[in-house]
Amino acid sequence: MKDSLTLVRLDTKYCDYLRQFDNKVPYNYNEKKLRPFIGVLFKINNCMYFAPLSSPKPKHLKLKSKLDFLKIDNGKLGAINFNNMLPVTKRNIVKIDLNEKYSTKTEQKYTSLLKEQLYWLNRNSEKIYGRSKKIYNKYLDGTLDKKIFKRCCNFKLLEDKCREYNK
Repeated sequence: MKDSLTLVRLDTKYCDYLRQFDNKVPYNYNEKKLRPFIGVLFKINNCMYFAPLSSPKPKHLKLKSKLDFLKIDNGKLGAINFNNMLPVTKRNIVKIDLNEKYSTKTEQKYTSLLKEQLYWLNRNSEKIYGRSKKIYNKYLDGTLDKKIFKRCCNFKLLEDKCREYNK
């Protein structure tokens, strides 16, 4: 059995560093909140991989899940973007405290969404683990669909840059 999935935020400076080498590295902020990532999806070459989450949008209800894109609860709770998975070390992440008390209704609503996402993610963790490893392996061995390949971060390059950054 795999460990439970967690929600984390990535260090903005780390993401900015990676983006110098790969323009597909997602920006990890949205308005005043840092974008949440789920992890650990898998570990390889001393790097842990995390995938960015998308908040629910009306388009998620219409889009189809693909190898690199998985709707959370049919899109009602957002989506996971496996094509933008990033390698990290413990130095690049901060766990999200879902028990923290927030003062505004917006923050409370956002925390509630994150709790719902995490609950769904852990109930579907085998699918998530499998999909993350599959896209990674297909990317590396050159068997990934060309359209998906073009959307993906360069996993191998980013692993090297992750090690360099964290020396």
